[in-house]
Amino acid sequence: MHRRPRAYLILPLAAAVLATWVPPAGASHFWSNYHWARDTKPFTLKLGDNVTSAWDAYLVTASADWTESTALDTTVVAGRSKVRRCSPTTGQVEVCNKTYGVNGWLGLGQIYLQGAHITAGTVKLNDTYFAMASNNTPARRNLVMCQEIGHTLGLDHQDEDNGNKPLGSCMDYSSDPGPNQHPNDHDFAQLVEVYAHRDSTTTVAGAARAGAAAPSMAEARWGRADRRDRAGRPSRFVNDLGGGRSVMTFVIWA
Repeated sequence: MHRRPRAYLILPLAAAVLATWVPPAGASHFWSNYHWARDTKPFTLKLGDNVTSAWDAYLVTASADWTESTALDTTVVAGRSKVRRCSPTTGQVEVCNKTYGVNGWLGLGQIYLQGAHITAGTVKLNDTYFAMASNNTPARRNLVMCQEIGHTLGLDHQDEDNGNKPLGSCMDYSSDPGPNQHPNDHDFAQLVEVYAHRDSTTTVAGAARAGAAAPSMAEARWGRADRRDRAGRPSRFVNDLGGGRSVMTFVIWA
């Protein structure tokens, strides 16, 4: 599959690159049919920069990585959220970092839905755990930033077993983040499949027709866990708000 030339900022690897296993043809790792409504191909999704300077390069790298997709582009813009709450903004993704506390999670990716259409997304990066030596590496920061943004595009994990061989994708859980800092061909193929059609309306910011409003943070609880990873920890949560509105949350545990 054709991909655009890489333009991301190169950061040092934390480990040597290992041989990778490629998922079998036909394997899917997108969230049902959840997608941003848009009437152009490709489309551009805004990533709101609410992060500190310690994270800016990783946000730029992840944006460039996902822009390699032929299905969409991403662009980093000024954030519009208060960092601690990381409230959603209709039509774009807000990316935030903060010392969110000893709560068990390293990163969160959330999508706000009206039916099957994503109306907003948020990414939270927990500096409480990234201050620890085991997480405070370029490789781990690249993986988590890339993965959580990938969730807001409509992608699921490729794998949720930290102990097996890395797949060479940031959408893979791994105790060795070195090979898993960026998307791989399977991730890009999934985005092409998700966005193969055009919609008659749009939920993307800056388009002529406004999308549905995102739920407020008061509504954006995690809800019920509907899946667990190989270690038995809940990895995905769904909160049904009624009226076709819902919030889905993916968690990377520390």
